[in-house]
Amino acid sequence: MSLERPTVAVIVVAAGSGTRLGRAEPKAFVPISGRTVLERSLDAVVALASSGEPVELVVVVPVALVSEAMERVSASAPGLTVSVVAGGETRQRSVAAGLAALGDGVDIVLVHDAARAFTPASVFERVIAEVRATGHGAIPGLPVTDTVKQVDDGRVGATVDRSRLTAVQTPQGFPRAQLVEAYALAAADMTDDAALVREAGHPVAVVPGDARSFKITTPDDLDRADDLLRRAAMTSIRTGVGVDAHAFDAEAELWLAGLHWPGEAGLAGHSDGDVVSHAICDALLGAAGLGDLGSRFGTDDPELAGAHGEVFLRRTLEVLTAAGYSVGNVSVQLIGNRPRFAPRKAEAEAVLGAVLRAPVSVSATTTDGLGYAGRGEGLTAIATALVTGGPSSAEHSP
Repeated sequence: MSLERPTVAVIVVAAGSGTRLGRAEPKAFVPISGRTVLERSLDAVVALASSGEPVELVVVVPVALVSEAMERVSASAPGLTVSVVAGGETRQRSVAAGLAALGDGVDIVLVHDAARAFTPASVFERVIAEVRATGHGAIPGLPVTDTVKQVDDGRVGATVDRSRLTAVQTPQGFPRAQLVEAYALAAADMTDDAALVREAGHPVAVVPGDARSFKITTPDDLDRADDLLRRAAMTSIRTGVGVDAHAFDAEAELWLAGLHWPGEAGLAGHSDGDVVSHAICDALLGAAGLGDLGSRFGTDDPELAGAHGEVFLRRTLEVLTAAGYSVGNVSVQLIGNRPRFAPRKAEAEAVLGAVLRAPVSVSATTTDGLGYAGRGEGLTAIATALVTGGPSSAEHSP
C-alpha cells in the first residue's frame, strides 16, 4: 500500500439497524460465511489501497458498537488510515459525522453503503477517475431492465421510458468541497448524497455500476450472498504445505502453537522458534503463491528478533488479505516427544483460530524414537492450509 498522504477518503456507512433483515444485531454486523457484512464491504477499499491509491477510511457505526467496529476494521483494513465514528439517527446525519472526521489533504470523498458488501474495487476506481477528470460528482448505476409502470390510485398508468432510468448504487463520489457545501445547505433528508449535491447546484455523472453491488436488505439477500460466496469458494480454492523444524535450546522459554509452556526447554531460532506458527505461515503463503516465511520476514529484520508466532501469523494474514485471499482452514501435525500437547490442544486451536479468523486443528505425534525428534533434540511441524479468493477477489467475484 502507498505511504503517500491520502487525497481520497471512503466513508463507509454502517450505522443502520437493518430491521427488514429480521436479525437482532445491526445489519452491518450480521455474519455472512464467517465474516460480517461490514468486514466484507471493506475488501474493495483494501484492494483499492493495495493498487496504489492512498485511501483514508472512515466507518460510521451505531454508537454502542464503535469499539467492536474499530477492532474489526483494523483487522480487515491493515495499513490504512482508519477512523470509526458514531452515526446519527438518519443516514444523512451519519454521513455528516463521517465528513466531520476526515483529515486534512482529502479532496475527493466516496460515500459507500456497507450493505453493498460485494462492490468490486473497479467501481471505486471508475468513480474516482470520473471525479478527477470532471471536477464534479459521479455515481455508479445500472440500466433498468424491467418494464416500469406509473401507478395512479392503484391502477396502471403510463409506461415509463426505461432508457432514461438508472438503478443507482454506491460508492458515490464527489469533490470534498462540493459535498461539504451540499450538507451545509441541506434543508431536509434525502435518499442519497447525489440528490443533496444536485440540490446544491452541482452536476453529477453516472458511471457503469456492477451487478455484484446489490444491497443486502432482506433475508433473501443474505441467502443470495451466501450462495455467491459458496460458488466462488468452489472455484477459487488453493492449498499449501508448510514445514518447520527447530532444535531445543535449554536457555530459552518454549513458545509453541501460540502458547507459553513454562518449565519446558525452548526452541532455538531468530524468533521464538514456534514451529507450529511458522509452519502455518509457510502453508498459507505457499497456498497463495506469495513466497514463504524467510522471504517475507527474514532474519535480517531486527524487529522480529524474539518475536512470538502470533506476530508472524498476523503479518501473514495481512499479506493474504491485501492480495485478496481469505483463510479457509488450517491443519497442523506436531512431531516430537515433548511437551505433552494433548492437555492444551483446545487452547492452542482457539488461540490460533482467533488470530487467523478461521478453523485451526493441531494434533501431535511421536516418531517411536526415530530421528532427531525421536531423540528429543527438537520439534517439527507440518501444516496444510486452504485459502480462497486471490487477485480476482480484489474484483470481488463472489
